[in-house]
Amino acid sequence: MTANRASRFNRRLLIRGAAAGAAVPAVLPTAAQAATGTAPSASRPSDAKTANEGTWNAGTSNAKTSNAKTSDATFQWLGTSGWRIDTGGGRTVLFDPYLSRFETGLFKKSFNPKTPLTTDGATIDRHMGRPELILVSHSHWDHLNDVPYIAAAAPDARIVGTETTYHLLRALGVDKARIAVVRGGEVLDFDGLVVEAVSSRHSRNDTYSYFAPGTLTGPPPRPQTISDLPEGDTLAFHVTLPDGLSAFLMGASDFSERDAAGLRPDVAMIATPSTPATHRYVPRLLKALDYPATVVPVHWDNFELPLDEGAHRDPTIDLDGFVARIREAGPGSRILLPEYATPYRF
Repeated sequence: MTANRASRFNRRLLIRGAAAGAAVPAVLPTAAQAATGTAPSASRPSDAKTANEGTWNAGTSNAKTSNAKTSDATFQWLGTSGWRIDTGGGRTVLFDPYLSRFETGLFKKSFNPKTPLTTDGATIDRHMGRPELILVSHSHWDHLNDVPYIAAAAPDARIVGTETTYHLLRALGVDKARIAVVRGGEVLDFDGLVVEAVSSRHSRNDTYSYFAPGTLTGPPPRPQTISDLPEGDTLAFHVTLPDGLSAFLMGASDFSERDAAGLRPDVAMIATPSTPATHRYVPRLLKALDYPATVVPVHWDNFELPLDEGAHRDPTIDLDGFVARIREAGPGSRILLPEYATPYRF
């Protein structure tokens, strides 16, 4: 559904910016609001589930606007690119849920590709809810690692992912009947909850490559280390909830412009790049998505620190510069810098 939504959402004001050593605002004004002084006042609501209204100046914005009511659904950032979405009807969707956050040395310049795969069941149990759908963008450990545990704990949940994700999950003991393989372009209707798989791309490092490329066409031996989980192609997902709100979910900071064009989500969770390898990433992406009303940067955090410590910046990522590029390319879009495990409404 492409009906415009209001720019209303719950907001919490502060997250930890570990790299800068200072707190940063979680909800940033549109460029027009910043220029005119009409940005929402800084406040920290005691109830994270209460929506706060924002206002729009349609004459200065490319973003979608309307007077539609706020969705009853809540969105909780689980760190990295992960989300828990709870609809107003009591249904839960997980996207790239990675909560174990074990140490690989990645953020200490001592990365060990042979790090054993482990799960933190207690943390997963606290945050997973009762999912009926688990969407997986790709098969790297910081996206797939916890899915087998969640699948066992939620035996009615269905998983949607690539063929590589399918083969890896089979090797990790997940029943094949519970896994829906998609390539991009499929539009699946789960009893009024519509999921469109979008062919996408993985982000690039400063040598224009990335960790553990490759795909699988058959089941491997049971994976033991993070190197045993290849990328296996990358998807994004466009999810439309029963009340009409639509969200674009990314797991890596590159995309296929042709596949993203025309989706027109109300809110876009966009992955933050660590290098400028992808040409004009922000302006091309926002234009393809038709300038969503709300943009939420993700995958900018150090995902090897405990979730309960709050979000610390990945020191290799220029989050401030990324936010500035979003504001320049989509001056009418609100920007939400989320806190972990905090419910937001849009």
